[in-house]
Amino acid sequence: MFVEPDPADDELRFARQLGVDCVYTWVKPEQRAYEYLARLRERVEQYGLRLYNVGNIAAAKNDKIHLALPGRDRAIADFQAFVRDLGRAGIGVTTFTWEPTQVWSSAPGETRGAETRGVDLDEMRRRPFTHGRVYSEDELWDNFAYFMRQMLPVCAEAGVRLALHPNDPPSPYPLGGIPCLIHSFDTYRRAFAIADSIAGSRAAAGGGRLGMEFCCGCWLEGGAGFGDIFTGIRTFTADDRILIVHFRNVSAPLPYFVETFLDNGYGDMYAIMKTFVEAGYRGTMILDHTPKFVGEYARGGGTAYAIGYMRALLERALDELGRS
Repeated sequence: MFVEPDPADDELRFARQLGVDCVYTWVKPEQRAYEYLARLRERVEQYGLRLYNVGNIAAAKNDKIHLALPGRDRAIADFQAFVRDLGRAGIGVTTFTWEPTQVWSSAPGETRGAETRGVDLDEMRRRPFTHGRVYSEDELWDNFAYFMRQMLPVCAEAGVRLALHPNDPPSPYPLGGIPCLIHSFDTYRRAFAIADSIAGSRAAAGGGRLGMEFCCGCWLEGGAGFGDIFTGIRTFTADDRILIVHFRNVSAPLPYFVETFLDNGYGDMYAIMKTFVEAGYRGTMILDHTPKFVGEYARGGGTAYAIGYMRALLERALDELGRS
């Protein structure tokens, strides 16, 4: 479950009450240092929880890194320092994306009476350039390889694995003049091949091996264009790539969708959960974006509803498959 980087006592108690084992957070730039991370981990553990992964938006979604803009090496050095401090603090996973313009959204939509994120790909494709020109896929892949060369040795030494999240939405077309680099099964395979060729012998051990955030929402958004979600689960679990699962449902594949509650999208979330269990997945599973229940009295209701639903799906799958 997500918690704030300076979580209140009640927030951590809430996680325990929901039966959550692990929590994650996004820290601010001034909170990336070892001392803060170590204190945060200790505080989380006081509530019987594990601080499984910690991210930082400024490092993980940095257009200087993605587009080779001035200041790229400084931004990578900051990311390296963050990874070293995560390792010292005993936190083994951090996330990043190749989204120089962050997550794209259109006007909000509606699902079962709740306001929710909407995506209209046709509208997005009409928007102007975000960085002044068109970038090629080759440029972005070259920048990705440059980043891997700088980061993977540091990750190996620190014992921290990087989890790569796909572009959201996973458009096969450029948005704002920039290709969506990670938008399919095949682009993930290409990213892993690049990372493994750079890591060499380090790829077999610890932080030297690139991992992924398997975002069920993005796979469902991409539909057939992303690839079969069940094949993806089995393939990347067997290859020890999946470090984090984002559990999310949507109304339809691109070009238009709204995010839904877990039980009212087009994805068969029980079949997805069961496939993770069958495949032997052992990482964490996170409630991703969810529509919000209305009213101050329902604060936290969306999180509680979704996690309860996920736990029920998991318990059913474990029972059906005879697992403990």
